[in-house]
Amino acid sequence: MKIEMKTMQMEKKRILLVDDDKKIFDTLSLILESRGYQVDIANTGKTAVEKAKINKYNLAVLDIRLPDIDGTRLLKSMYEISPQIVRIVMTGYPELKNAINALNEGADAYFTKPVDPSRLIKTIEDKLEEQTDSDKEEEKPEEYVNTAGEELPSKEIE
Repeated sequence: MKIEMKTMQMEKKRILLVDDDKKIFDTLSLILESRGYQVDIANTGKTAVEKAKINKYNLAVLDIRLPDIDGTRLLKSMYEISPQIVRIVMTGYPELKNAINALNEGADAYFTKPVDPSRLIKTIEDKLEEQTDSDKEEEKPEEYVNTAGEELPSKEIE
């Protein structure tokens, strides 16, 4: 029996960085691009929403305080546009109220500035891996998904 191996070229994961601090998004985009991610930048909430309507992103890193929109409103908008997007929040204003609001609006992670880049990158990679695993679960053929009380189909090996 000949086994054929198909080489699948993985699509680059797309990340949207939303922050009004140029130093932060320049540094993060450089690190993320060096790891093979495709990175887009927005320095306002309005720009982030416009980009999210046009492009499919796997993950967004959002500043909680932007010049034109509150970050928790942006969290909600990003979810409405793209429910599968992973949303990570950063803030220079580490108030308990901000953290609670962000998590209540569906933030997948919360960081205070100054952000430890290695912790943020590790979280981004972990969340994208979880997302990929979740996508693979959804792609399983129906006959191989076990539901409560049902047996999986079995095949005899000769």
